[in-house]
Amino acid sequence: MTWYLEALALTFWLVIGAAALAVVVIFVIDRSQKADAIRRNYPVIGRFRNLFSTLGEFFRQYFFAMDREELPFNRAQRDWVGHAADGGSYTRPFGSTRNIAEVGTPIFTPAPFPPLDDQFAKSEPLVIGPHARQPYEARSIFNISGMSYGAISKPAVLALSRGAKMAGMWMNTGEGALSPYHLEGGADIVFQIGTAKFGVRDAEGNLDDAKLAEVAAHPQVRMFELKLAQGAKPGKGGILPAAKITDEIAEIRGLPRGVDGISPNRHREASTNSELLDFIAHIREVSGKPVGIKTVMGHLGHFEELFEEILRRGPESAPDFITLDGGEGGTGAAPMPLMDLVGMSIREALPRLTDLRNRMGLKDRIRLIASGKLVNPGDVAWAIAAGADFVTSARGFMFALGCIQALKCHKNTCPTGITTHDPRFQGGLVVAEKDKRVAAYAQSIVKEVEVIAHSVGVSEPRKLRRRHVRIVQPNGASVPMDRLYPTEEEVMAKTSVPEPALKVS
Repeated sequence: MTWYLEALALTFWLVIGAAALAVVVIFVIDRSQKADAIRRNYPVIGRFRNLFSTLGEFFRQYFFAMDREELPFNRAQRDWVGHAADGGSYTRPFGSTRNIAEVGTPIFTPAPFPPLDDQFAKSEPLVIGPHARQPYEARSIFNISGMSYGAISKPAVLALSRGAKMAGMWMNTGEGALSPYHLEGGADIVFQIGTAKFGVRDAEGNLDDAKLAEVAAHPQVRMFELKLAQGAKPGKGGILPAAKITDEIAEIRGLPRGVDGISPNRHREASTNSELLDFIAHIREVSGKPVGIKTVMGHLGHFEELFEEILRRGPESAPDFITLDGGEGGTGAAPMPLMDLVGMSIREALPRLTDLRNRMGLKDRIRLIASGKLVNPGDVAWAIAAGADFVTSARGFMFALGCIQALKCHKNTCPTGITTHDPRFQGGLVVAEKDKRVAAYAQSIVKEVEVIAHSVGVSEPRKLRRRHVRIVQPNGASVPMDRLYPTEEEVMAKTSVPEPALKVS
């Protein structure tokens, strides 16, 4: 027994000695390095600053942030998606945690005599691309936005594809081309053509008509989306870090291994509106399917010029749809200045684009798809009231898959397996469970938007109008959205007493 105690004591002192030696070594290293002033002035203990800063990113959402405080998405938003994806109850106790006095908050106006339970209706499908050889009849008002295979993992793509099929909605491939996993689930597919033209490019990066026709031959591929810009990085092409490029992804995209996959900042084929319309017409002719564009608003003048060019050529020359992304849109990787500072918010851009389209007589020709941080029922209902024909979301569906907003999308270390190609982490994402959550989330969004529509007095979501929404102003008062963005339709439809004049505080 004595020898055991002596060995234990020796081990204890060896550990203490090793720890002391480590502290001395770290002290010398910190004192002699020149890159970090804190570590140089406060050796050893200065390292705790970086440690606590790193850990604070994760602990804030659990211990310190209130339900409505976090960005880019707060706990209340994420929790709603989680409950909806679980198929749980949407009811909540006591009262709202939302500050409805916050400027820009949409408030829906309840009708005194809403429709009875047997007077409700479902939104009718809308046809996109009437001039294409194979128009698309889109069934769901809510769909999956672009997330590339590469930016997200194989099991994530599979779960989204299967869930989209269950819910009757489309799934956008993102600019990373068409993978077998997009097709495996059986969903309708929107193939996004990014500036690098992954999946439909030749060796020089130009559009390859033969490959385009091959992709279009898949019956599940229903439309093509020409990506001009996205909200998180307008004016910058896609970025796929080299750490996330596997052999399979490299082959699907046509990329070399070991280097970042960086797309050009725009399509070489389109430097003017005229060239853009020519390019759209070419893709539509080769594919036989509807073709639209994805872009971000900076100023309305560009769209005015585009629509004027369309009218000169004839309505058949128009893009079949415009996906309008907001400056608040997300991505797997983007420079901070572009993510924070460039691009108009969807809240301002969507009403303006809707009005211009309608004023130009293109309402029935060009479908509008709203995107950009629209993940909860109120967001979707607002967008439809503002003029969108459809709404798409990417991050909402990431939450449905189990995203915890760890902000590791670009590092290949996503702990939920959604944005990583590390098999260890991917093992946590069980496709047979997550696909049901994807479908349940989408179905819950549609159901709750229908609830909002009924509460304001219309039978289904596509009858929502701006007069059904009030927007909170800086002075704390709210005004109808049709007063902020009046349209001929809204003016003709008004039957209520005019709002009193606003008092500037």
